[in-house]
Amino acid sequence: MTATAVKQRYIQSLPKYLTLCEHNYLRALKLLPAKKEVAEKRLVQLGEHQFEIKIDGCAKYTMDISITQLSGVIKGMTPLFLTVRLYHDAKVAEIIHHDYHQRIKPSYGYPNPLMHQKDEKYQLNAFLYDWLVACVESGRSVLNWDVNNGLV
Repeated sequence: MTATAVKQRYIQSLPKYLTLCEHNYLRALKLLPAKKEVAEKRLVQLGEHQFEIKIDGCAKYTMDISITQLSGVIKGMTPLFLTVRLYHDAKVAEIIHHDYHQRIKPSYGYPNPLMHQKDEKYQLNAFLYDWLVACVESGRSVLNWDVNNGLV
């Protein structure tokens, strides 16, 4: 009798993924610029690295933000660039683009030509979670506000 290997497709745990995205939403709100308008920016310093959080688009139930690494880039590596969509009605946030790539599929067959991981979408959002936690807990925000309200 011969045994045949059955390839099982990766199936994402939806409750686990939604919990991760809910945590990302709460932390991302803390890092948004004071004015929630398109083109508003906020700078965040994390160690020797500086990041810019910019609001790219606002709609009734969603907001798109981009996170760009401005300084502290390691030679030979591309700087961090993420596009994150916040869904205000569901109170979740997830990465929709990373490093200028196209949209991320929920799962990938493996192996694949671009060598994406089976659970790449989950891994990217887990990275976003870790990055947001680091920024909220130990990052410094560069505030651009006028103490004298323009009087001096």
